[in-house]
Amino acid sequence: MGKAIGILACFLIVALDVTAGILGIKAEAAQNQEKHLRLWIFECKEPSHDAFVLGLAAAILLGLAHVIANLIGGCNICNREDLRNASPSNKLSLACLVFTWIIVAVGMSMLVIGTISNKKSRASCGFTHHHFLSTGGILCMVHAVFSVAYYVTSTAIML
Repeated sequence: MGKAIGILACFLIVALDVTAGILGIKAEAAQNQEKHLRLWIFECKEPSHDAFVLGLAAAILLGLAHVIANLIGGCNICNREDLRNASPSNKLSLACLVFTWIIVAVGMSMLVIGTISNKKSRASCGFTHHHFLSTGGILCMVHAVFSVAYYVTSTAIML
């Protein structure tokens, strides 16, 4: 892949992840504007349609950024023998790949939990679910860092 295309792909991944992060944080703000009654660890609140839409958009953008990062990064280590004989740069690439998968799993889970709690049919009482959307939004931005690091280390191996 050409150098200019690689730089453009990195900017695209960062733009998608940062946008997803901002949407997650805005979804949290929209959720906090709704009426709620709290008694110890139990909370009754009305769902926010804006938080639902923003959270769903953030989850979609995070997934899209992750797919793009994995497609352009490729896979350089396919078995244990490759891992034993790998250079430090290759091992760093694998570590970044593993971190991106962990971050996307946790971030996507947080965004989905926050989004589902704002579904129209979920107007009920239960345990408090604070900061899922904003934490998922922050993890989107962390995903951008590790995705770009993964791309840079995986393409540095090929040079």
